[in-house]
Amino acid sequence: MAEWTWQYEGWEPAAERLRESLCTLGNGYFATRGAVPESRAGPVHYPGTYVAGCYNRLESTVAGRTVVNEDLVNLPNWLPLRFRLRPAGAPPGRWFTPDTRPFLQYRHTLDLRRATLTRTFRYRDEQVGGLSVEQIRAVHMADPHLAVLRTVFTAEGWSGEIEVESAIDGDVVNANVHRYRSLSRSHLAQVRTGAEESGTVWLRCRTNSSDVGVAMAARTVVHGREPTSSLLRPARHRAVRRLVVPVAPGVPVVVDKTVALHTSRDPAIGDPLEAAVDRASTAGDFPTLMESHVTAWAQLWRHADVQVPGQAGRVLRLHLFHVLQTVSPHTADLDVGVPARGLHGEAYRGHVFWDELFVLPYLNLHFPEVSRALLNYRHRRLPQACRAAREAGRAGAMYPWQSGSDGREEAPRLHLNPRSGRWLPDHSRLQHHVGSAIAYNVWRYCEATGDTEFLHTKGAEMLLHIARFWVDTAAFDPGSGRYRILGVVGPDEYHDGYPGADRPGLDDNAYTNVTAAWVLGRALDLVRRLPEWRRRELFERVELDVDELPRWDEVSRLLTVPHHNGVISQFDGYGDLDELDWDLYRERYDDIRRLDRILEAEGDDVNRYQASKQADVLMLGYLFSPAELRHLFGRLGYGLDDELWRRTVDYYLRRTSHGSTLSGFVHGWVLARVRRADAWKYCRDALEADIADVQGGTTGEGVHLGAMAGTLDLVQRGLTGMETREEALWLDPVPLPALSEYGFSLRYRGHWGVGVRLRRGRLRITVPASGEPPIRVVLTDRAVTVAPGESCTLVLPTR
Repeated sequence: MAEWTWQYEGWEPAAERLRESLCTLGNGYFATRGAVPESRAGPVHYPGTYVAGCYNRLESTVAGRTVVNEDLVNLPNWLPLRFRLRPAGAPPGRWFTPDTRPFLQYRHTLDLRRATLTRTFRYRDEQVGGLSVEQIRAVHMADPHLAVLRTVFTAEGWSGEIEVESAIDGDVVNANVHRYRSLSRSHLAQVRTGAEESGTVWLRCRTNSSDVGVAMAARTVVHGREPTSSLLRPARHRAVRRLVVPVAPGVPVVVDKTVALHTSRDPAIGDPLEAAVDRASTAGDFPTLMESHVTAWAQLWRHADVQVPGQAGRVLRLHLFHVLQTVSPHTADLDVGVPARGLHGEAYRGHVFWDELFVLPYLNLHFPEVSRALLNYRHRRLPQACRAAREAGRAGAMYPWQSGSDGREEAPRLHLNPRSGRWLPDHSRLQHHVGSAIAYNVWRYCEATGDTEFLHTKGAEMLLHIARFWVDTAAFDPGSGRYRILGVVGPDEYHDGYPGADRPGLDDNAYTNVTAAWVLGRALDLVRRLPEWRRRELFERVELDVDELPRWDEVSRLLTVPHHNGVISQFDGYGDLDELDWDLYRERYDDIRRLDRILEAEGDDVNRYQASKQADVLMLGYLFSPAELRHLFGRLGYGLDDELWRRTVDYYLRRTSHGSTLSGFVHGWVLARVRRADAWKYCRDALEADIADVQGGTTGEGVHLGAMAGTLDLVQRGLTGMETREEALWLDPVPLPALSEYGFSLRYRGHWGVGVRLRRGRLRITVPASGEPPIRVVLTDRAVTVAPGESCTLVLPTR
């Protein structure tokens, strides 16, 4: 059905990298871009394969300075399968390549339900005749170490032979992102190849710094016709099997390639090569593997699918597909975070930012074990965060803005402006609000799941260390009688310092200060809730003295929230910056999303202007319900009524370039409750961000996973107003005409498949039969209890 498939008609080299990203297949353990099997990396194609958490660190020389970067490694390419035709009694022709052949028909079909990519094409060779080819591939969801590729050749009106070369290619580098071309990119060493008597070829290698062992093995078999010759050709960087197969008109020849991948990071692993060879050699045939793969995906869709009519629903399902390929149930067994660009490319070097802030809310209510695993990734790196704080002269935990293998700060010291060609200082490591995002994720996960064991142990340790960092960072200002947080960067990212200042960073970023106050409040709540014995053990473990808590409470109530001209200031002094001539820049440039790069290339500085890349102050409206946000401001001694918030939203909406894909859905979320008529424009922008590659080529470097997950959460929590607190589901639906009908299922407090459906102003809650207690559902004007095996339909008030 159309809502489950995405088709790409014709051969369009200029669009190939975008299609490769959007047709990436993965299972949470590894993913492979949707490159054609006969291609090698170049300007048109990029056949990357990435294992979650497999990083390597290299030194480079940039602008006369030595820099160190850690990258998610592009592993050996398992896809290669090329062919050439041999007419009867004639020598073989050239190897087929799509770059030089005119096609009679060419199509890619991504099937989301089955998680397969099918490529069909027909072409005519002037010396031989016509050939039709169908290829179907899958990265196996039931067995995360397997991938399969089936190729079916059918000769049209001729007889002869087809020579097929199936290979594993270890001659690869990280070259997906053009602006990283000045950096070192060769990550693999000790490449060795070989073959088994069974016909399985293999390749083993290691990352050259992190010393991760990688092994792949490939079994290639032919069905329908017996090969006339078979040759195994292990070379230094390529493990190759060549087969020559007779063909006759109209008789399909089927070639199946089954690949196994293991690394030394795998749980319960001895020798990765032995494991890969054994797995590839003993795996079932193609139909058997496809049956278990499709079954595994059917189970995922049953637990996670979102039903929205029309094109919006089709895009949402694509977004969910890519989220589940990056963080699947297999993630629960791994030590990995949420890479901002998925396992789909090399942008941001595969690093983990704050994107779980947008991913976990969806996972919490579908795959909570995955959420817990992603939080465990942060907990394992808590010692490194505490070390970073100590080295900065702070207490507590200072989590990095960019994280990779071990939790040290991976944010670069320099970044390239591709417009000007200049390498510039990068101060993004001052985005300490990432710690608040981690604390927020801990709290919301535990609210959604009731996982008090995690909250009282690992969650509490992270929460208290992050809270202690904020208390130690806050400086008391006698003049105002308030605490200030100085020298930080907020979510906006355009502003990393004051014009002409000799130090980077901004003072009293409102988002940073308000979320820090929230963290402190939650930490104090948790301490009060804990049993006395657990509180004592926790304080001993984190070396916290009970005498510190009064200051925590004081800071949580007296942090500064700057205001100017009747709105909340993004940071202290924002209102004193110059106004930008937005109309002039929109007229001068086709796209001003990356206004910072435009201004720098002109010799100007975005720090001079009231201009934001994405939601900053308005992020508060994404994290907190209107009631919770009013309470937060009230606790800090500030008023926040609807009019102040509306003025603030309007103010920043006029001054935001939306240079981040996160900006669209956050603004859509906020506007749904403030100015509903304008909300859909931003929701639509968020839905189209990757499929339309609105940033002009960045999707070809990897999808924007946070934005994809955010659009799902927009339906699940944004439109429903859903909160999971006080042992109940709280709902405050917002009617949005363009998304007036939707449905999804939840996993909530032991209940699997809780149905939520909105249609024609009626909200239906269905709780499947089980032995669990009833669910309490609270709306703004009533509360109901729905017992297992029952449903409840609520007529919503007109708004």
